[in-house]
Amino acid sequence: MWQIVFVTRKIPDEGMKILNEDFDVRVHDDNRPVTRADLLEQVKDASAVLSMLNDKIDREVLDAAPDLKVVANMAVGTDNIDIDACTEKGVVVSNTPGVLTEATADLTFALLLSISRRIVEGDAYVREGQFSGWDPLLFLGGELYNKTLGIIGMGRIGQAVARRAKGFGMNIIYHNRSPVKEEISQQLGAMYLSVDEVVQQADYLTLHLPYYPQVHHIINRERLHMMKPTSYLINTARGAHVDEYSLVDCLKKGKIAGAALDVFEKEPQLTPGLEKLNNVVLAPHVGSAGRETRSTMSRMAAESIRDVLQGKTPAYIVNTQVLES
Repeated sequence: MWQIVFVTRKIPDEGMKILNEDFDVRVHDDNRPVTRADLLEQVKDASAVLSMLNDKIDREVLDAAPDLKVVANMAVGTDNIDIDACTEKGVVVSNTPGVLTEATADLTFALLLSISRRIVEGDAYVREGQFSGWDPLLFLGGELYNKTLGIIGMGRIGQAVARRAKGFGMNIIYHNRSPVKEEISQQLGAMYLSVDEVVQQADYLTLHLPYYPQVHHIINRERLHMMKPTSYLINTARGAHVDEYSLVDCLKKGKIAGAALDVFEKEPQLTPGLEKLNNVVLAPHVGSAGRETRSTMSRMAAESIRDVLQGKTPAYIVNTQVLES
């Protein structure tokens, strides 16, 4: 009898071809995330789960899946998975690191330009038939050259964003748990500062750090009020990094110039008021949504499942300690 793999959402063909060669594959083919009840039902006889970032894989799920050997998360982050519980039960957890770096950095800059140059507002203005010709005061926005980009989280994605900013002639400051190597700092022309100093000095503040409890609401009401009134906030990392209720209040009152968000704290629900503001750009969590990137992510996740179920060590294992048990 073939081993069963449960895939919690439709994924690109590249990953499905790998899984269909050797396994009995079940796919949640609704266009909405799998419900909790369906997830618990589908894992009962599954040997593997190919999960998404919004699928909560906790002890309850693991207890319902006695045959489970691997959870392959089609994402870099794994804060949706109880890693300790998986390790206790001998379940391998894998992710898809590195591959989405450039796509997410591209999206970050697309959002940065969209909010600063008021692209979404301008698009609506033209479509609604309001454009009557060039006007010297029409849709004035922020510029990038010689402005300061503040990056919180200087890992792969943060560095990729910094490379793009350098091409726009921006000054780069950043905060990370520890400074990056001196050679990287020199290549990027990036200066290490405290979180508060980055927040206070940035004309554009962008977030690229993973989520863990210590950074919940790292951009809180106090830090939003530290920002320049002409500054912009961009978040393509995790929604819970930002106190969105305070953000709505600051945007309404003009405490900052604008914000662009690809992630939300209660995703997919919006914090009330965000959808009514003109000085915010909202994207539907599409940071890695390049065709090549998503195909590669699906392949990496599928290969991890194939390797584990065939008795091999996957290339992208998160809980390496499970191999020692």
